[in-house]
Amino acid sequence: MSIAYAALAVLLSLVLVASGRGKLVKDERVTSSLDGIGIPRGVFPVLAGLEFAGALGLLIGAGFRPLGIAAAVGVVLYFAGAVIAHLRARDVKGAPVPGVLLAVSAAALALAVATV
Repeated sequence: MSIAYAALAVLLSLVLVASGRGKLVKDERVTSSLDGIGIPRGVFPVLAGLEFAGALGLLIGAGFRPLGIAAAVGVVLYFAGAVIAHLRARDVKGAPVPGVLLAVSAAALALAVATV
């Protein structure tokens, strides 16, 4: 097990769980951003579920690397979609946060693959 992967997986999982929780409880900071780019509120539970699944997969992936790689790929795709959604809606101010999380999840993927 890579200590760097484990540390990054824990930190990224905390962010994913906090973000998913915000979607489920309809936190104003989360909902205003998603409303602003045209994401229907009915999709929030699905997005939260994807974040929770990614967090769990990253954590379990510390011990079972194939799952960690799969989860990291999913999280990369999730945040790539988030960046694209913000840019398509011309929400340049909202794109940096998912952009940074995309970079962090790509780092987690690279560490997961490098330490197989």
